[in-house]
Amino acid sequence: MKIPDHILKKVNIVRLVIFTAAFALLFINIYKPFGSKTWYNVSDFKFFLFSAPIILTGVLVVVISRIIMYYYSRRHNISYVTYLFWVFFEILFMSLFYTIFTLSLEANQGKDVILTFKSSMVNTSLVLLLPYITLWFYFGWEESKKRLSIIEDQSNDELENIPDNILFTDDKRTLRLSVRHTDLLYIESDDNYVTIHYLAGGKIKNFLLRNTLKKLEEELMGTPVTRCHRSYLVNFSRVKVMRRERENVYLELDTEMSVDIPVSKSYREKVAERFMNQSFRNKRVYRNF
Repeated sequence: MKIPDHILKKVNIVRLVIFTAAFALLFINIYKPFGSKTWYNVSDFKFFLFSAPIILTGVLVVVISRIIMYYYSRRHNISYVTYLFWVFFEILFMSLFYTIFTLSLEANQGKDVILTFKSSMVNTSLVLLLPYITLWFYFGWEESKKRLSIIEDQSNDELENIPDNILFTDDKRTLRLSVRHTDLLYIESDDNYVTIHYLAGGKIKNFLLRNTLKKLEEELMGTPVTRCHRSYLVNFSRVKVMRRERENVYLELDTEMSVDIPVSKSYREKVAERFMNQSFRNKRVYRNF
């Protein structure tokens, strides 16, 4: 499974680098890790000034890594496992940098290399993982907020343009059926024919129409009717439940007489967005009512 696309957006990569650098600088001045107490025998303010170039040099590992990740992601999908390994190597290389720098100082001559490296690994993990985890959740929240805003705007626009009746024509463009959009349930494909399922007099009725599902999908753009499967169009104003069973996803309509409508894998993301869109629309209709 690939990581979310917003993690690899250029603007978010820049924000991650800047936030990580700022966090690392505060972290090293507050907690004095990496044996940094022995770096300079100066006041806290001067230590802050002297440590900044060292911290920023270490953060170059993240800068280079994220640049490579950005261009790599344009040709390859980055899975969660790959991303975890990527972060591990960022920690490893930054730890090596701080280990070499710490041992190069005269005051630290003779220190055990392995112990210094282990300490650097622990401290570098904190320096990187804390801002990484924080921003992962923040970027996810920010992206969800944007998508919800877009869905709500689309819902408001579509609500004003829904026709009272949906017209169905055959392959010769002859009008064969007119159904109120609130009474239409779903449309099922059968080769060059489709079966339109709708409510009339409290009962489900079927109408066989010579046309293709693809043509009807194009004609029904701007209505609540959306493709959810290779063989089905469904009226989302009648969908009340989206249910997952193992590897399968189904849509339940608001009438007990109707069958559950399957959702194929290629349409799941689109259907989930449409389901949320319709939820906003129904909420707005309820408010207005």
